[in-house]
Amino acid sequence: MTATTTAPVAAPPVRTEQKPPSDRLRAWATRAPLLPALIFMIAVTQLPFVATLVISFFDWNSLYPDARSFTGFGNYTEVLTDAALRKSVWTTILLTVTVVLASLVLGLGLALLLDRKFKGRGLVRTLLIAPFLVVPVAAALLWKHVLYNPEYGLLNGLLHYVGGPEPDWISNTPLLAVEMSLIWQWTPFMMLILLAGLQSRDHAQIEAAKVDGASGWQVFRYLTLPHLRRYLELGALLGSIYIVQNFDAVFTITSGGLGTANLPYTVYQSFYQAHENGLASAAGVLVVIGSIIIATFALRVVSSLFREEVSRA
Repeated sequence: MTATTTAPVAAPPVRTEQKPPSDRLRAWATRAPLLPALIFMIAVTQLPFVATLVISFFDWNSLYPDARSFTGFGNYTEVLTDAALRKSVWTTILLTVTVVLASLVLGLGLALLLDRKFKGRGLVRTLLIAPFLVVPVAAALLWKHVLYNPEYGLLNGLLHYVGGPEPDWISNTPLLAVEMSLIWQWTPFMMLILLAGLQSRDHAQIEAAKVDGASGWQVFRYLTLPHLRRYLELGALLGSIYIVQNFDAVFTITSGGLGTANLPYTVYQSFYQAHENGLASAAGVLVVIGSIIIATFALRVVSSLFREEVSRA
C-alpha cells in the first residue's frame, strides 16, 4: 500500500475592513474646520511653554546676553533652595489654602441659604454672584481704595463712627488683606458649585429621613454632606488651580511687599525686574507642573461626577 499525503489547506487570508474613500473624505471634511483652531492653540500655548522649558535650563540674564550658559537643573535647585523663593512658595501655599477653605465654608453657607425658597431669591442670587463677575484687578482696587484706605476707606469710616481704632489694614495685616479680597471674589464660585450639588439631591430620601424623625443637623450630617463631598472636592481643586496662579491681588494691593509675594509675583520680579530669564522660567515651570497635578485630580473628580449622574439617570 502506498501512503497518500494530503497537502495542508491554506487558511483564507484575513480581510481587514477598510473604509471606502468616501467615508475617509467625509471624516477629514468633518475634522478640517477644527485644524486652524488646533494649530492656533498649539502656537499660542504649547510653543511658548516649550521655549520657557528650554530657557529654564540656562543661566540667562537679559542684561548680559553674551554670558548665557547651560546650567542644567541649576535654576530649579536655586528655586527650591533659595530662602526668598522658598518663602514665596510657602506664601503661595498659605494663601491658597486659606482662600479655598474660607471660600468653601462661606459658599456652603450661602448655597444652603439659596437652596431654600423665599421671596426675592433670584435677586439675592444675582447679587451674590456679582463679585465673581468683577475683573480681578478692579476687585483688588476696590478693596485697596474703597475699603482698606486708612483715610477715606469704608472700614475705618465705620470704626470711626463707633469710636473704634482706625488701623492701616494693608500695613498691619498685609496677607490677610490680600486673602479677604480673594475670598470675597471666589466665594460666589464655590456657592454655585455647591448649590448645583444641593439641587441634585434625592429629595424623596430627605423627606423620608424627616418623617422618621431626623433633625435638620442629622439630615445635613448624614445625607447632605456625603452627597456634597464630590462637589466640595471639585470646588477645592478648581479654586486651587486659579489661586495658585493669582497675580492681580498681590500686585495691586501690596505690590508683593510685607511678605505677600507669592510664586507668580516672584516670577514677575525675577523676569521683569531682575531680568533673570532662566530663573524666572524655572519658577514658572514649577507653577505649571503644580497646576497640572491639581488639574489632573480635578478632571478625575469631574469624570466621577459624570459617572454618578449617568448611573443615577
